[in-house]
Amino acid sequence: MAHLDYYPRPQLERREWTSLNGEWDFALDPEAVWTSPQDVQWDRTITVPFAPETCASGVGENGFYHACWYRRTFEPPALQPGERLMLHFGAVDYAATVWVNDALVTWHEGGHTPFSADIAGYLTSRGPQTIVVRAEDDPHDLAKPRGKQDWMLQPHSIWYPRTTGIWQTVWMERLPATAIESVRWRPDLPNWQIGLEAQIGGRQRNGLRLQVKLSVGDMVLADDTYSVVAGEVSRQIALSDPGIDDYRNELLWSPRQPTLIRVQLRLWAGRGQLVDEAFSYTALRQIALQGHQFVLNGRPMQLRLVLDQGYWPDTGITPPSDAALRRDVELTKAMGFNGVRKHQKIEDPRYLYWADTLGLLVWEEMPSAYRFTKRSVERLTAEWTEALDRDFSHPCIVAWVPFNESWGIPDLPEVKEQRHYVQSLYHLTKTMDPTRPVIGNDGWESVATDIIGIHDYDDDPAAIEERYRSDEVLGRLFERERPGGRLLTLEGHAHAGQPIVLSEFGGIAFSADQNRTWGYSRSQTPEEFSEQYTALLSVVRSLNLLAGFCYTQFADTYQESNGLLYEDRTPKIPLDQIALATRGPRTARQEQIDQEWEERMQKFRQDFRVELPEEQVDIIE
Repeated sequence: MAHLDYYPRPQLERREWTSLNGEWDFALDPEAVWTSPQDVQWDRTITVPFAPETCASGVGENGFYHACWYRRTFEPPALQPGERLMLHFGAVDYAATVWVNDALVTWHEGGHTPFSADIAGYLTSRGPQTIVVRAEDDPHDLAKPRGKQDWMLQPHSIWYPRTTGIWQTVWMERLPATAIESVRWRPDLPNWQIGLEAQIGGRQRNGLRLQVKLSVGDMVLADDTYSVVAGEVSRQIALSDPGIDDYRNELLWSPRQPTLIRVQLRLWAGRGQLVDEAFSYTALRQIALQGHQFVLNGRPMQLRLVLDQGYWPDTGITPPSDAALRRDVELTKAMGFNGVRKHQKIEDPRYLYWADTLGLLVWEEMPSAYRFTKRSVERLTAEWTEALDRDFSHPCIVAWVPFNESWGIPDLPEVKEQRHYVQSLYHLTKTMDPTRPVIGNDGWESVATDIIGIHDYDDDPAAIEERYRSDEVLGRLFERERPGGRLLTLEGHAHAGQPIVLSEFGGIAFSADQNRTWGYSRSQTPEEFSEQYTALLSVVRSLNLLAGFCYTQFADTYQESNGLLYEDRTPKIPLDQIALATRGPRTARQEQIDQEWEERMQKFRQDFRVELPEEQVDIIE
């Protein structure tokens, strides 16, 4: 299982970096009694970045324990005076304390977001250096964001094994004393501009300039240099018009044509000295809601999403490899979907990279806490803002979801503080990102939202059709219907014309082992499974009231056998059957449009020598 080949932060890459994945010393601390590296009794090893609950880690401990410890040595690169050595953690669940050579260097709380520290000042003069990490994660704490992690000893119902400690890549990179620390991209249509916010970190110097080169293939869209003021650059970069049949339209990113704009960033000092160089990417696309429709780049689009939990049988929430992430995106598209709802998980940035590259829409959802307390509010808010900051620039993300099914806010209809909490997270998200829709509480009990998300697992297609067949049912739907047994909107927050998405439905279980099958309905044979899925999707696709849908779910996950794929990603029925049911039969006019589009894109790639990524070949659109 390879986790060593690809730069872990795809939107700010440098050429030189070192993975620290692999074998680390390891120790369990069930009652969290050890407080310093000197206390630890190291008694085994673990393979990072796999959690100790997984087989892939080499530990496979699924019991209750409050803390665990990691240790490894490394040889540092030679550092020039003033240079920094950044130690990065993709994610550690839940609270991490880090020492280097017995000196405390950083602490971070939040199990799904990255953190880093400059460790140059903690290195000894020669020889191997030692990193120690303590991960504290109370298995019974329901007041922290934990997503689908079970609080019972064995997974039950829709909850899965716990994840403790390091579960994303650990890595380090050498930085100059002054370096490009972060970049943030914001497409601006119809003005044909890209907004850039760049932060320059480390030692501040006068006369710094940031050169920004944007290109697609060998076509340079912009190449400008901007002065660094107070450690930052904030600019609107206008894209040139090639003047040939308005080819700027072909630059638009979509699932059909996911054109990425590659970026070279160079930081220059006053006398022409190259201080730092990094690489990034962005894309041109616009998300809007018009009436009852979701609109991408000015054109209505039916959202065809699949709910994706992001677990693998031997590795838990950590992907077994980068190729596995790419394959999940490919399989999603091959089954006829144009997007995913990543459920109760802030996914690895490499998944978002492949969604950007191959063209897949993503709803990003915050893992839930399960209690409403002052502490849980503080924890979730802090971690959610970190997630927004990490993933803002990914073009694939088209919606943010702070809450799911009133989890962590169980008394939403009766308790005004809980309603204020949802409203505050909705508005905070809109403040940090006004470009995307926000679904305040997906499923039911909406009090602040841009899209009404409904969860309805009725397995009778006729009942689904009756409930959502036309605009005429809206009054009854919001006043009397109770999918999931809950009101769809709360008093004082009636439906105000927002698009409606059936954001969870289906959940048809089928497994060779019927004893471990769990789902919302059940099939006994592959033929029956195909018939049920086809009948249900035929109805849902035809409902003009809906802006889109999200089928549950992508793949079997532990005891849940309601995936379209088995846990190992083997299809339960042929992929072309799934795709036909998901998309519906194509008309002659649609085939003609597809052919005309492909001819246009071939000419565009030919004229500007745009290489289609190898990974994009043979993906079913």
